Amino acid sequence: MSVAIVTGANGFIGSAVVKELVKSGYKVYAVVRGGRAHRLTGLARVKIVDCSLEKIVRLDRSIREKCDVFYHFAWSGSAGKERADTRLQLDNAQWAAQCISAAKWAGCKRVVFAGSIAEKESLAAAYTAGFRPGTGYIYGGGKVAAHILSSCVAAAEGIDLIFGEITNAYGAGEESPRLINTVIRKCMAGISPELTAGTQNYDFVYIDDVARAFRLIGEKGKPFTNYTIGSSHAKPLKEFMRELQQAVFPDIPFRFGEIPFTGVELPLSAFDCSETERDTGFRAEVPFEEGCKRTYDWWRARQ
Repeated sequence: MSVAIVTGANGFIGSAVVKELVKSGYKVYAVVRGGRAHRLTGLARVKIVDCSLEKIVRLDRSIREKCDVFYHFAWSGSAGKERADTRLQLDNAQWAAQCISAAKWAGCKRVVFAGSIAEKESLAAAYTAGFRPGTGYIYGGGKVAAHILSSCVAAAEGIDLIFGEITNAYGAGEESPRLINTVIRKCMAGISPELTAGTQNYDFVYIDDVARAFRLIGEKGKPFTNYTIGSSHAKPLKEFMRELQQAVFPDIPFRFGEIPFTGVELPLSAFDCSETERDTGFRAEVPFEEGCKRTYDWWRARQ
């Protein structure tokens, strides 16, 4: 039986990956903060380990068997105002690098980190002449720092490090005020959502597909490779929003162009998943319209 360690195991993505691993026969050490593990209730072959990121170097004291793969999802300030907290985002980068040592002490030969499309966006924002990056790019900068620091440490420690770069994960179980959730909740309240013109390229991938992608990356991914996790159908944001509207709220008008777009635009090539498909066999299975319906049904059940 393969044994995995998962940090951020009670989070939206981390918990989905834990469930995917258990379904595939793994034993999982689920690392959580403050003992919070409500998303993992009733799962077989899961041992809860209470360890905050600040103490990740002591993780080996709680794990007494050799493990195979280490998944790192824990990240403080991934949403809300804390995304612009420079100190916190730099701390995240340092903790990510320390996870490499924790993984080595636990006997793991492979480590999989959750990257983000925000890395590409932040690099483009920082290196575009004359562009004034907003504070929202600080989170992406932290992810870039974590990518570089952890890669160097992993190479020095002889650890096979792999990155799964998430485009935009969404789905049932997520409570953050990110775009899909915000649009759905406004529409449920009878409010027409105000949006940008939606000409910028975008992609979304449903949470079940994200979890399966990470399992496959951990099993088949090549060391020191960055794998994009997306739908393989990236396109302008407005097209996604039109699909959401038609799937769930056909009678509510979407107000495009009401909010100015102040970010950087990425080319469609930035969302290319062909390497992920080739090396791991992953391909997203949940169509965007179906994912929106599932997400809407989850929110409606909470009312």
